[in-house]
Amino acid sequence: MSRVAEPIERLIKRLAKLPGVGEKTAARLALYILRCPKEEAMDLARSIVSVKEKITLCKVCCNLTDEDPCRICTSAKRDKESLCVVEEPGDLIALENGGEFKGCYHVLHGVISPLDGISPDDIKIQELLTRLKSGQVKEVIIATNPTTNGNATALYLANMIKPLGIQVTRIAQGIPMGGDIEYTDGVTLKKAMEGRRSF
Repeated sequence: MSRVAEPIERLIKRLAKLPGVGEKTAARLALYILRCPKEEAMDLARSIVSVKEKITLCKVCCNLTDEDPCRICTSAKRDKESLCVVEEPGDLIALENGGEFKGCYHVLHGVISPLDGISPDDIKIQELLTRLKSGQVKEVIIATNPTTNGNATALYLANMIKPLGIQVTRIAQGIPMGGDIEYTDGVTLKKAMEGRRSF
C-alpha cells in the first residue's frame, strides 16, 4: 500500500519516465508542481498539450515547428547557400544558441545504424537530396555527432552530395574550449591534430 496520495504517486511515476529524471528528482518536481500557484501548474499542462497538438515537421528542413515552413527557412536574414545537416532538433537548438551559424539547416532525425536496423531510408536523407537538387545550396556542413554511426552517416552523406557539385565540409572535432590536453582522451587528441589549421 502506497504512503503517498495516488495523484502524487501517479505524477511522480510519469515524471520519472522523462529522460534524465530519476525517482528523487521526479518527487521534487511533483512536490514543486503541487506547491506552485494553480495557474502556473495549469500553464505547464497547457504548454504540454499545445506542444503535442501544434508541433509538426517543417516541410523544408524537417525541424520541429508550429509554422510550415519554419521561421528559419522563411527568414530573409539567413544564408540560403549554406546548409548545416544535424542529427536531431536538439542539435539545431544548440547551434542556434551558439549564435555563430547564419545559414539554414536540415534535420535528419537520426543516423544510419545497421545494428539498430536504421537505414538511409529511415531518416530524412531523401528529403535532403531533393532539397539540394534545387541548386541554391553551395555548401553543406555535416554536423553529425563524432560517434561511429555519426561518422558513418557523415561519410554516406558526403558520398551522395559531392557528385551534385556542392562543397561538403564537416564540423571540427577536438579539444573543447577550456579543456586540458593532459586529461583529453587519445581519440580526441588525434582528431585535434588532424583538424589543425594555419594560425
